[in-house]
Amino acid sequence: MNENESFIKKHRTDIIVISLILLVSIAILLVTNLTRTEGGYAEVEIDGTVVGKYPLAVNGVYTLNGGTNTMTIEDGCVYMSYSSCPDHTCENIGKAKYKGQTIVCLPNRLSITIVGDADDSVDFVS
Repeated sequence: MNENESFIKKHRTDIIVISLILLVSIAILLVTNLTRTEGGYAEVEIDGTVVGKYPLAVNGVYTLNGGTNTMTIEDGCVYMSYSSCPDHTCENIGKAKYKGQTIVCLPNRLSITIVGDADDSVDFVS
């Protein structure tokens, strides 16, 4: 028995587990990407309270949270174009247009969630 065969016999279970994890991960990624749907509205929450729903079909620039954030809707996508927070993570997230996608600015307690229509919202609690 050579060194390569010995390695494979010793680590057969590890190789099988790693292969299964990779296959499951690829399957989840494919299902997620193939089943996602575009949203119709951007739902804005400040301090846990919904303060507005903006249609993604209408381009516009909106000042939020007393001027601490600026949200831009352009070509069916929404993104944070300005934030007064120190790290600007919400600006670096990029554009969102699919149901369930969220842009969050933690320092300013603001979140934008893509929903299907004006009465639709994402609720993972119930």
